[in-house]
Amino acid sequence: MSEHNNHNVPDLAALQRKEKGAFARLVDAHSDKIYRLALKMLGDQQDAEDVLQETFIKAFNHIDGFEGRSKLSTWLYRIAVNEALMLLRKRKGKLTSIEAGVELDDGEVMPRQIVDWCCLPERELMKDQTRQAINRAIQTLSDANRAAFLLRDVEGLSTQEAAEVLEISESALKVRLMRARLALREELSQYFSEMMPDKVL
Repeated sequence: MSEHNNHNVPDLAALQRKEKGAFARLVDAHSDKIYRLALKMLGDQQDAEDVLQETFIKAFNHIDGFEGRSKLSTWLYRIAVNEALMLLRKRKGKLTSIEAGVELDDGEVMPRQIVDWCCLPERELMKDQTRQAINRAIQTLSDANRAAFLLRDVEGLSTQEAAEVLEISESALKVRLMRARLALREELSQYFSEMMPDKVL
């Protein structure tokens, strides 16, 4: 799953000519990452699929306006995050259940910096139930902090790229990221303390 797949990504001129083959390659190159981000933002597979579809429809319709000042992937992330945030705003007022943990097909585990309790066995981090607890914790973050955390710590964008996606300053991004990490530690510490042997405490 290498990021170095530039040879698969169509050139901008072909995209702006609305060549179908170019857009098919664009979708192939980026759909997994966009879907994964939307799924973790929204906690719902159907909503994530809707965001994925809308992202590429909007990219197709607005590619003429893309000037290449940022990476194409950054632009796609921005569209996807905006779509996800719109869906989240529509949901407000409805109680959404976060009891059912979101699990990704690739069984991805969150970054170690979030789950670095000293005495927890490595294999514990791989458990389905642990992944679900982490994903539930992510769903408790504010929309803004969740987006910052997912882009930077899960998708691995640089601070500059994540700030570009969210259209905020790098310092604002760092503040959101710090708040997200602290909130996740607090949310997860109870879960992990229940799993620790008494003698550790």
